[in-house]
Amino acid sequence: MPSVRIWQKKQIQLDRLNFRQNQMFKIGNVGVAAVKNRVGAAMGPEDSAAKPLTKAYAIRKTRLGKGNRRNLTFTGDLLRNLQVRSVSQNRARAGLSTRKDRIKAWVNQKIEPWLVFSPKNRAAVLEAARRVMAENAPRLVMERMLGGKQR
Repeated sequence: MPSVRIWQKKQIQLDRLNFRQNQMFKIGNVGVAAVKNRVGAAMGPEDSAAKPLTKAYAIRKTRLGKGNRRNLTFTGDLLRNLQVRSVSQNRARAGLSTRKDRIKAWVNQKIEPWLVFSPKNRAAVLEAARRVMAENAPRLVMERMLGGKQR
């Protein structure tokens, strides 16, 4: 009686289910915009109010007409320079363009994490990924080949 050996790799990689780079760029931009909107509204990493400013800095910022909330918009450069920097088929990386802004971001990150996804930001990115996946649906042949649901 013949025998059959089945070898299974530890990680299954499905190449055709990756996003294209322009689609991943769209998803990355949605994530960056969601973070910018949250930080601009002085919201913290858990969609609650951000930590208050120190008393002296709040007075200085208020005198200049910038308000006294932690929204990282004293000069406007920090959030303006936050953009998607590199994109692959399964990863979008955002960053700041200048060294000065990277240092400012690092210091503010130590005070309170701001360059993170909050629950609402995650939901926005997942919704964008669902829309992109719906655009990809006609390209996927796997479902029909496997005898799954056909539209």
